[in-house]
Amino acid sequence: MNPTRSNPISRRRFSKITAAISTLGASPMMSQAATTAGKNWIDAHAHVWHPDTERYPISPNFQHSDMQPPSFTDSELLAHCMPAGVNRVVLIQMSFYEYDHRYMTEVMQQHPGVFSGVSLINWKQNRLRAEVKRHAKMGMRGFRMHSRGDAKTWPNDKEVHMLWRAATRHDMAICPLINPEDLSAIHALCKKFPETKVVIDHFARIGVSGVIEPDRLNELCQLAQFPNTHVKTSAFYALGRKTPPYQDLIPMIQKVVDAFGTDRLMWASDCPYQVQPPHDYESSVELITKHATFLTESEKESIMRKTAERLFFG
Repeated sequence: MNPTRSNPISRRRFSKITAAISTLGASPMMSQAATTAGKNWIDAHAHVWHPDTERYPISPNFQHSDMQPPSFTDSELLAHCMPAGVNRVVLIQMSFYEYDHRYMTEVMQQHPGVFSGVSLINWKQNRLRAEVKRHAKMGMRGFRMHSRGDAKTWPNDKEVHMLWRAATRHDMAICPLINPEDLSAIHALCKKFPETKVVIDHFARIGVSGVIEPDRLNELCQLAQFPNTHVKTSAFYALGRKTPPYQDLIPMIQKVVDAFGTDRLMWASDCPYQVQPPHDYESSVELITKHATFLTESEKESIMRKTAERLFFG
């Protein structure tokens, strides 16, 4: 473990980044807010992409029209993060780049200590162990598993088993993007591989229908029996009433806190989707820091920084 990886971004580095954002069109007021916010929060889930598709080509399985908004670069992301006191981010590989991680790794290299990464990996390949090792050397801290209706096959898939074992060996997290009906598959895998670090994205999308289904929420909370399983309290724009300030989600957050404890929960925005009108970044932050009044300051610190720091920057 490199002990410098867990340190908050330095004041000097922070000032350089905010100055760069200012030159890209950020207002002086925003730059001043960025340098004074200073909460050291971590956004555990955001995406970036570049409008130059010749330099950073997208997969042939996607179209340019899938890039909505057309641009969301590292500078555009940081312009939202820094005024809110967020100075580190876990980048999640964007689906339309598929297995080409060029842009994300360049961003991570250009801002050392600011970004961590979760990559996409093709687990149906002959050299999976070597590929996992390569991703670890790239600085990735986890693998995203995106359910496309196939999650029910994962518990009996030998290649999935190999991925979970390899992730454990390299101290990397498995980050499933699943639907509520896929929770039973994750339960089976957590039971089979209890040593594997697991981070469930976006409450397993419970509430995306507009309704927080109690049975599904109970099923999510049952995963708390596995000590290495975590949940992202994230993507508020997409859940429940889908309207700022998202206070209808507080009972769900409280139930998940009661099950997992705050040391296994982490806040995330899911930018750029969280900043598409009528949504905004600050409302996502404030649901935890301001409106979740049942949380102590220490518990807020865990959700907003410490859990993600331990898993993705430690």
